[in-house]
Amino acid sequence: MLVLKNVTKRYTDFTAVQSLNFTITPGEIFGLIGQNGAGKTTTFRMILDLQETTEGTITWDDTPVKKVNRDLLGYLPEERGIFPQMKVEEQLLFFGQLRGMTKEDCKREVDFWIERFELEEKRNDKAETLSKGNQQKVQLIASFIHRPKFLILDEPFSGLDPVNKDLLKNAILFLKDKGMTILFSSHQMDNVEELCDHLCLLKRGVSLFSGSLIDLKKQYGKTKLTIRTELDESALQKLPGVKSVKQERDQYVLTLADESYAKDIFNVVSNGAYIEKFSLDYLSLDEIFKDQVGGVHV
Repeated sequence: MLVLKNVTKRYTDFTAVQSLNFTITPGEIFGLIGQNGAGKTTTFRMILDLQETTEGTITWDDTPVKKVNRDLLGYLPEERGIFPQMKVEEQLLFFGQLRGMTKEDCKREVDFWIERFELEEKRNDKAETLSKGNQQKVQLIASFIHRPKFLILDEPFSGLDPVNKDLLKNAILFLKDKGMTILFSSHQMDNVEELCDHLCLLKRGVSLFSGSLIDLKKQYGKTKLTIRTELDESALQKLPGVKSVKQERDQYVLTLADESYAKDIFNVVSNGAYIEKFSLDYLSLDEIFKDQVGGVHV
């Protein structure tokens, strides 16, 4: 279990992280989200003991992280780096043995992940000849080839097309099922929403929320109403409890002041007849993110 207590990182005239607290339980996937410069990478580096905390403590199974065996940890940094002249299999074997694996065990893992990430035909290619997406997959494998107990992935989906994103999502869920604890950041909120058990939302180094995704959504309530109706935008805007109306192709998305208005809106829109679509739900994480931090995230 990873525990951060009152973790702060200050530089001479700048505070990158302020009084950060969260706990990641064994075998869960935890998301750390925020805009660029929010303090995510600084937090990762403190967890990995690559930077010292100014205040607070970080422990893994009640042991300070600086005393934890490095081979228990895995890390994919946002700044990518693989050996361009080394062949794919060659460097994965190198990274695995560097982290204490025997050559035989490492070879089995390399074979497994090369097949799973559809790199079989690239096994003997130099890394510099690979596409950006395939280079990303090689570095991903290198980060967890030694099956660490705790894995940090900093923007792991960057540079991956939809097919390869699905490969990575399935790999992350596979590692979770094997008991690995995973902390990752992403600017793509749909990935966080799909994978994470809990999350922490940072803004300028300060935690705005830490807990389960459903608890965050419940703070807003079910205020997103999607309907398909013959009424126009002007008529929908005049309905009680409607704060805003947005047309999305052949349907409308209404933001309600409170979910209690939904029943009366349904009666008006349906008028006692069949209605093709009427869906009341929580806001998406992307919508909550924009509301919490302000503006469009990058």
